[in-house]
Amino acid sequence: MSSASIGARLDRLPTSRFHRRVFGLVAVGMFFEGFDIYIAASVLGSTYSTGFSTLAQNGLFISTTFVGMTLGAFLTGFLGDRYGRKRAYQLNLVVFGGAALASAFAPNMDILIALRFLMGLGLGAENVVGYSIMSEFFPTRSRGRWSGMIATVVTAGLPASAVLAWLLVPQFGWRVMFVLGGIGALIAWVLRKGLPESPRWLETVGRNEEAEALVRSIEKEVESETGPLSAPEPTSAATLSRELSHLFRAPLLRQVIVGCVSLMVVNSLIYGFVVWMPTFLVGQGQSIAKSTGFALLMALGGPLGSTLGAVACDMLGRKKTIVGSAAIGILLCIAFGYSTDIFVTVSLGFLLTIPIYMLVAALFAVYVPEIFPTEFRLRGVGLCNAVGRSASIIVPLFVGPLFAAYGVVGVLVAMGGALLLMSIVVAALGIEPDRRTSADLSTGKSAIAV
Repeated sequence: MSSASIGARLDRLPTSRFHRRVFGLVAVGMFFEGFDIYIAASVLGSTYSTGFSTLAQNGLFISTTFVGMTLGAFLTGFLGDRYGRKRAYQLNLVVFGGAALASAFAPNMDILIALRFLMGLGLGAENVVGYSIMSEFFPTRSRGRWSGMIATVVTAGLPASAVLAWLLVPQFGWRVMFVLGGIGALIAWVLRKGLPESPRWLETVGRNEEAEALVRSIEKEVESETGPLSAPEPTSAATLSRELSHLFRAPLLRQVIVGCVSLMVVNSLIYGFVVWMPTFLVGQGQSIAKSTGFALLMALGGPLGSTLGAVACDMLGRKKTIVGSAAIGILLCIAFGYSTDIFVTVSLGFLLTIPIYMLVAALFAVYVPEIFPTEFRLRGVGLCNAVGRSASIIVPLFVGPLFAAYGVVGVLVAMGGALLLMSIVVAALGIEPDRRTSADLSTGKSAIAV
């Protein structure tokens, strides 16, 4: 039984209770990943106002988060490809869940920052493995919308964190937020014991009997719900070298470049525009209260954009969705930068967050996990995520000076330029992974295992 035939058998399955169960098991952990990423906005104001932290320590807390996430994304690629998706997934949940619970008892800010680094390791790993698992279980015809909806679940962590902080922090203090995030992650860890290992990965490491038995059990469960299954499309076997150097040679080098550039740009948009939105509005003469409220209103475009991106990936294709969203984003950057009326500005800001989060769904959740073959999926995705996360560390250092020198127009020109660069790279070098197989890749064609 070949790796390609295992993939073909999974790809021909209709969406069923099995797929919805996998979605739920992945989604519960990814929600708490989003919740714990955005927890900084919920707790740092309280730690500072109570004298637990200084402004400098708050900045270090945020930077440490992203350093941990960058390292976690990189390391989990090696762990997941070597020891399996399920083991890597369970490990990262224990790391960031345990560190979150320990954070609730941190005696000082220095300890809290160290624990935040550990949380970052787990959070970076969760992002890589979660989206990759979706790409290895769901059929090609519906994978885009299901994987993209995971991005919507992650995005929902922001308003959930904000609302719970508003309700609970004034009465119970900031530590309660870490308790909630940690308990949620550990609950997800328990639930995910029922998540099967990826049959595609089992096949690539020579565990053929396990892969065959697992696929047969999945087919039997789906068939009992949907009726007789269609025959899988015939595919030829393909075996790729598992050496890391293969990532940096043709044809995979092109996918590495596309993935790294794309995720750097998306992270730049989030941490160079969305996160800075209150600052931009204050700089345009709005009060802090109004700017925060307007920024929250604009952020509601996030879940909407993720959902639209998920649907568009299946309806229009991955590359068209990415390039089209970038083009819309460029136009809205221009309009937002030159808007002088606050209500028009807020409306344009809301509209601009939609294509930004369409790109989040299309790239993080769908495209980048699909453009690497099973043998290299987690290492490829982990590398691209690590490089992309580096933008979240570097970009904030330039946004402030750029805004001070040129205003919001200068920031948006930079963002628009980044979107244009990404569009060119994806259009010129990117592949359309729909309905491709590893057999094509092994023969040197521009295709990939999905």
